[in-house]
Amino acid sequence: MIKVYRITGRILGKEEPMFFRKEYRALKKEDALEYLYSEMGSKHHVKRTLVKVEKIEEIPEDEAKDPVIQSITKMY
Repeated sequence: MIKVYRITGRILGKEEPMFFRKEYRALKKEDALEYLYSEMGSKHHVKRTLVKVEKIEEIPEDEAKDPVIQSITKMY
């Protein structure tokens, strides 16, 4: 069953760290983490070693704040 994961952390490498909170639909938390690394690398050109994950938590689908995830969960 597909679950929704919220990942919070920071990106190092600049003068100040940049904080982020992302939500992904995945089967396992390892898959959600891989999606995060893939997105940060492709969209923001950040290496995996500079992404520091502070927390990965499974959340209920109705708690998701990402509009794309909200619309997908309403379909099912």
